[in-house]
Parts: sequence; C-alpha cells; structure tokens
Amino acid sequence: MSTFSHFATDAIHVGQEPEQWKSMAVVPPISMASTFKQHGPAEHAGFEYSRSGNPTRKCLETCIAALEDGKHGLVFSSGLAAMQTITFLLQHGDHIVSMNDVYGGSNRFFRHCATRMGIETTLVDCRDLALIKNALKPNTKMIWIETPTNPTMMLVDIEEVAKLIHKEAPQAFVVVDNTFMSPYFQRPLNLGADMVVHSLTKYMNGHSDVVMGAVVVNDDKYAERLRFFQNACGPVPSPFDCFLVNRGLKTLHLRMKEHMKNGLAVAKFLEENPRVEKVIHPGLKSHPQHELAMKQMKGFSGMVTFYLKGGLKESREFLKNLKVFTLAESLGGYESLVELPSLMTHASVPPNEREQLQISDSLVRLSVGIEDEEDLIEDLDQALKAAVQL
Repeated sequence: MSTFSHFATDAIHVGQEPEQWKSMAVVPPISMASTFKQHGPAEHAGFEYSRSGNPTRKCLETCIAALEDGKHGLVFSSGLAAMQTITFLLQHGDHIVSMNDVYGGSNRFFRHCATRMGIETTLVDCRDLALIKNALKPNTKMIWIETPTNPTMMLVDIEEVAKLIHKEAPQAFVVVDNTFMSPYFQRPLNLGADMVVHSLTKYMNGHSDVVMGAVVVNDDKYAERLRFFQNACGPVPSPFDCFLVNRGLKTLHLRMKEHMKNGLAVAKFLEENPRVEKVIHPGLKSHPQHELAMKQMKGFSGMVTFYLKGGLKESREFLKNLKVFTLAESLGGYESLVELPSLMTHASVPPNEREQLQISDSLVRLSVGIEDEEDLIEDLDQALKAAVQL
C-alpha cells in the first residue's frame, strides 16, 4: 500500500528548524520557564506565560499539524483533556452523535461528564449512515467517531459520514479519533473530517512514558476557540512531555511499519488457530469492511482483537501464561500489550451495551509491539495451549 508523501521528512524536520534558536540547536531545547520577559507591557517575543504557549510545545504542535496535513495543532495533558476541550465548543442544550463502540473513557466522558454540562449524547452504529441521519436533531453540534473502533475494530467511512453531516447538519462538526491508526496510516482531514483527535500516549509517542492528547484542525475559527479554551481551562502538557512526544514522532514511520508487519502476522496466526473463535483485523480479508480499509487507510497498526474459545476462565488462564505480551491497559508502545476489555478498559461501559457490542469475557485485545515476530507468535501459541483444551 502506498504511503503519504514526505511523511518521514516532515516528522523529522517540520517545527524543528535550528534557526529559531540563537544556539542553532538541532534538537529543540526543553524550555522549562513558566514565564517570559516582556519588552514592555503586553509586548512580548511570542511567549508570555507557559500555559498560554511554550517554545517546546510549539515545536510539537507544528509537527503534529503537518503529519495530519492540517493547519493548526494543539496538544493537551491527555487525550480526554483534548476531548473535553473540544466539547467546550458546545453549550448547554446541544446534542452529540457518537459511534457506539468507542474507547471506554470516551463513553464514560459522554455519559457522566458531558451530561453535567447539559449536553446529550446519542450512541449509534456509525457504520450505518441511515442510523446517523435518524439520530440527528436541530441541536446536534458534534459527530464523534473512532475508526477503527476500540476494541471491536469496526470501521466508519469517514468521507461518507462527513458528506452526510455537512449536508444534513451543517451546524455540526465531525471529529475523528485517529489514535488506532496514527497519521502514518490514516488522515481524516483529507477525507472531510473537521477535527482529528489523538491520544498521543499511544502510537504517536510510542514509548509508553507520556500521557498526552492532541487536536488538529484546518479551520481558523475552530483553532482560535480551541486555543482560548486551552488557555482558559489549562489542560496543557509539560514541556518535558512535549519533548518526549516530539522525539517519538521522529521514528513513527519506522515503528508503524513494524507494528503493521507483526500485527498482520499475529492476526493470520490466530485466524488459523483452532483455539481461537474469531479474529478481527482490518487487514484480513475476513474483516467485513476490508474493502473500506483498503480505501481510506494506507496500512494497519498493531491492533488485533480476537475471541478465544471459552469464557472468563479460559481468558484468565491465557493472560496468566503469556510471557512476552504484558497484561496492561493502553496500547501503541514498542512493547506488546494484552488486555481484557470487559474487565479493564471498557469496564465502565454498561453491561447491556457491552453485550450489544459483543465485548464479552472471551474478547481479547492485543497491541502488537515491535519485538521479533516469531517470539510473539510462539508466546501466543503456548498461552493458548495452556488455556484452551481441545
């Protein structure tokens, strides 16, 4: 599959120009200053207070915007902080339509936090455009989708959803959570989305040592309002964390290639394993939306979901016997992680919704890392044999 032009070059150079520093440092310095000297009252050199703007953060925001082929990038203290700031664009009485299968924290935010702001959310299967259209109201102001979804790897046609919303609900904007893919494999803005959001904690940083989020937009007015709320509410990351994510971006293209290679190898192994009931991976022809994946994505990350044969007992045994895969929440780091969504990342989703989404106790989510492929497959094989008796 083809890749986006100049991606690696942009990741390494955009926003990193040595000429912006008197020292001509090739690597942007970590600016820990909380405040900046002004030439006169309200006469500053681009920065006044580190919550409002920071040199290290600016380098990162510029680079992230370029990677998403967007105009404005903003980074936040977490992915959920980015989500909250976007929601501040709405007001009491507004309505959101969201994909029903989303990250458990997103579901929890809509259900327990946005409601306290007087904002209603309708969860629908956004694979079906008719369901989206039927859910729209005069006060619908935001459409929130993930694709692929977490954890069942459903795909949403970004281009078709954007066309529908811009025609039927022009007062609303479309947000795409691109965390599972990264801009190396998918660029929602180019498909008509109004905003892209990331948990930078995952693939973008890629080293499991930072919690941060990002938003990328093209529209100047959205950017202006988001920056206002970023400053007014204060959910900004530290300069050191910005430095780490900026460094992580420099190897994003290399890491994503390895995640894709290992993820596909693991998915194919699991699909042929008699101890596995079903495998969900957009790169497999067995995925019901494989053609859509080939249309709107440039490749696939290391995310693999599968159902093992059995139930909670077998799942616990499988997880207990893994040696290379680490039982932990999160994803997108260089190391391979495994989790049981029903008891971990999606435990806050009501049981009836988990049942509807088929997030059962036998559903296992893998974040396949960049270790040696044969070691990953051998580890899964021995753990499956220990857990599921044929």
